[in-house]
Amino acid sequence: MFRYFVRRLLQGVLTFFGATFIVYALMFANQSDPLQALAGERPLPENVRQALTERYHLDDPFILQYGHYMKGLLTGDFGISLTNRPIVEMMEQAWPVTIRLALFSIIIAVLVAVTAGIVSGIRRGGVFDTTTLVITLLLLSMPIVVLAPLAQLIFGMRLQWVPATAGADSGMFALVLPAFVLSSLVIATQLRVTRASVAENLRSDYVRTARAKGLANRRVIGVHVLRNSLIPVVTLIGVDLGNLMAGAIVTEGVFNIPGVGFMLVRGIRTEDGPLVVGFVSILVIVFLVVNLVVDLLYAVLDPRIRYA
Repeated sequence: MFRYFVRRLLQGVLTFFGATFIVYALMFANQSDPLQALAGERPLPENVRQALTERYHLDDPFILQYGHYMKGLLTGDFGISLTNRPIVEMMEQAWPVTIRLALFSIIIAVLVAVTAGIVSGIRRGGVFDTTTLVITLLLLSMPIVVLAPLAQLIFGMRLQWVPATAGADSGMFALVLPAFVLSSLVIATQLRVTRASVAENLRSDYVRTARAKGLANRRVIGVHVLRNSLIPVVTLIGVDLGNLMAGAIVTEGVFNIPGVGFMLVRGIRTEDGPLVVGFVSILVIVFLVVNLVVDLLYAVLDPRIRYA
């Protein structure tokens, strides 16, 4: 287990440096004049241009610029955005909002997908199973760029069941609609995987043996089938985190939520390289840590799994 942990940790470090290098290159390598892009059509005074060029090392070769950025990143200094705001301060404001939205979405997705997936797997071929398959097919075929404004229009503006927008200090009720929209990205996949896993485990030899011994059906499903069926679902949680972060960019923009996705969109539109690279670097770290934790949870869910 320890050797596996060290190996995955080293792979994570290489992935982190590779991902940050690619994002940094996309934002800075082909950027002709990021300072003028920030100023727009207004002329930029020469003294201001010189000061900003020295601050962001824009007169250095690209590889040295990346080295300066990584040096600051590894020491906890994310730098200053082109809007002259410390990026750490912007993260402190944005991350709590996104974390609250993401946790709310994950809870909704797990409760709905796992519950419906278990029932569909047990009653395979029934009315409930057919209905859930149709709903998941609709969710998979509808991108979030369509679903988010459509849900806002119907439930927020026309029916007015929930608030149409949510700010930084909004309560949980204001996040209900954005959380449901964001969770729709992963509900369909988790539900189908849970259904397939439960149906497969119900046909396993150990289930037939447990029933032959006279165990109650509730105990067979709750103790034996459910535990083994959750292994692929736990795997998806790590993958789904990336989908949620990508979906948060659209969801936060539509519902006016000043989180990480909202900041990234604004940084991309204004070509604010330090802001985009700083936020993406933290997203990469979060994604790698979650996937490592998910891998280590395999041995807890199934003692038969061992790591070489």
